[in-house]
Amino acid sequence: MRYRLLLFLQMINLISSGVLPPRKRFPDAIIVGVKKSGTRALLEFLRINPLIKAPGPEVHFFDKNFNKGLEWYREQMPETRIGEVTIEKSPAYFHSKMAPERIKSLNPNTKIIIVVRDPVTRAISDYTQSSSKRKRVGLMPSFETMAVGDCANWLRANCTTKTRGVNAGWGAIRIGVYHKHMKRWLDHFPSQNIHIVDGEKLISNPADEISATEKFLGLSPVAKPENFGVDPIKKFPCLKNDDGKLHCLGKTKGRHHPDVEPSVMRALKEFYGPENKKFYQLVNHWFDW
Repeated sequence: MRYRLLLFLQMINLISSGVLPPRKRFPDAIIVGVKKSGTRALLEFLRINPLIKAPGPEVHFFDKNFNKGLEWYREQMPETRIGEVTIEKSPAYFHSKMAPERIKSLNPNTKIIIVVRDPVTRAISDYTQSSSKRKRVGLMPSFETMAVGDCANWLRANCTTKTRGVNAGWGAIRIGVYHKHMKRWLDHFPSQNIHIVDGEKLISNPADEISATEKFLGLSPVAKPENFGVDPIKKFPCLKNDDGKLHCLGKTKGRHHPDVEPSVMRALKEFYGPENKKFYQLVNHWFDW
């Protein structure tokens, strides 16, 4: 009895002093996508702020691991103290049909972060990643074949359903029709709970994009231009350590993209043109795509 009383008094002292032991909490914010738009870079750059904490690998709870339950999800989170912000990142959530509703059911006040970039560039980056992973089982067809040719014999997907000459059913193309996925998020979360990061500016001016995201999270920005440098080979932004050395994201980030035939690039631009405008109107923001 006396031991319990001592524990109770100790807890009261901790509460009154504003000091509580760290514990695992559900995330305050989730980077839900978009795949191959800079979500990894965004999270790594946000970690400049010591109040931002995140789990290591992508958790994929709201799409692939939902059956494991909420306590499993909580256990994947880092320990945080009051005032610190927990962020999860699983970019496949963006195009998941179930993720928005599931996240809202857990916490309707969750802050949603979405990174977007030119969908043509995003599709090429998606292809480049997939191609690098499949070298052990044989090379993929060319990007041109996948984007505008006949890829049905290679993929078990309805990739030959063409819209304006483009394989709109191929996942790398379909994900980039942002407005169709964005509508689901706006159906479940108010616009003030959603922050959109410009993936192109995240490369060209990371400090501004990171500062804006810190403010969205309710934190005082700490990111400054001097925190960043550029990889001399890949021309991709890196973090700059106190000693001036660059800390870059690894060989899989900023990898070289294949040269795509101009006619295919034109077809993709024409395909995405009206789709992009619908997205701009939906989020009330114009991008230079």
